[in-house]
Amino acid sequence: MQPHFTGTALITDDVPALAAFYAAILDADVEGGDPFARVMVPGAVLSFFSTRGMESMVPGSMATAASGGFTLEFQVTDVDARHERLLARDIEILKPPTTQPWGRRSVWLRDPDGNIVNLYQEV
Repeated sequence: MQPHFTGTALITDDVPALAAFYAAILDADVEGGDPFARVMVPGAVLSFFSTRGMESMVPGSMATAASGGFTLEFQVTDVDARHERLLARDIEILKPPTTQPWGRRSVWLRDPDGNIVNLYQEV
């Protein structure tokens, strides 16, 4: 069987805050709490695990870990409306709504841990 991608986990020092941030921008609910929580969206699960919990499971695993070296992408219905909602919540916008040459309109932002998030729609 070909591997099937089901989601990713972000390792963080503040599980409740990061989970709440993603629940807010994705219109989803948080399941769980510290040291593990998740936000389920169609197609995948975004999990959050504490740095302390990860380090206890795999000692030394967090020594060279960093945030922001990747982009999480979520398809949305209306990028411009989503952008207005983000501004109303004082969320840092890295790039306002822009239509890319490859047919996506997207808004880029940064989560509280410094990870880049791309909310996009096909145009």
